Amino acid sequence: MPESLKAIAKMIDHSLRHPTTTDQELIAGCRLARRHDVAAVCIKPYAVKLAGDILAGSEVQVCTVVGFPHGCSRLDVKLDETQLAFTDGATEIDVVVNIGKVLSEDWEYVSEEIHRLNVLTVAEGGILKVIFENDYLKDFHKIKLCEICNEHAVAFVKTSTGYGFVKRDNGMYSYDGATDHDLALMRKTCVPSIQVKAAGGVRTLDDMLRVRALGVTLVGATATEAILAEAKQRGYQ
Repeated sequence: MPESLKAIAKMIDHSLRHPTTTDQELIAGCRLARRHDVAAVCIKPYAVKLAGDILAGSEVQVCTVVGFPHGCSRLDVKLDETQLAFTDGATEIDVVVNIGKVLSEDWEYVSEEIHRLNVLTVAEGGILKVIFENDYLKDFHKIKLCEICNEHAVAFVKTSTGYGFVKRDNGMYSYDGATDHDLALMRKTCVPSIQVKAAGGVRTLDDMLRVRALGVTLVGATATEAILAEAKQRGYQ
């Protein structure tokens, strides 16, 4: 269990990636993240410079997304996105794997993509978080992705984007996000040096404590203020 309010805050990447989020909301979100001293702001790519300006002088990192949310961009486009993000001041990259290639079991392609993105990220002094989008995958896909990430020594594996909606038998779309099953599987399969980030459905302090017990060290959250307010109410200092 995190031992302090700061430890809880440092488990949170405050998410500012919804397509409808306005510039005013992005500014407010970055200020909130700075006020609560969270781990990072994960912001839309065009606003990386904005986040950097607001967070300058703080310990809050600037994270952005690449190939988001479907992962199907060409590799050279993903590399360009990554380089531009670092040029704009990002320090962390959340990249979506090429989901179609994963489902096609084209592991050579998937491995090369993760390798090249990680090499670029490390060369820029940043960290790479690889998003699997687990709702689309079977366990053997998730295991293989963990093994590839082990091979290339990425910093984090991450469950989902929050936008991986699967069409169900009734024609409606939904997603499960960060399930306990997937988190346990990813933690078990990845080497200890790779951390696990949970995203999708972590909205309360109890959610955070539950996934922490499964080995998660970072969560993507939009409910940051509510989670930290609840922690204060429970006596965390």
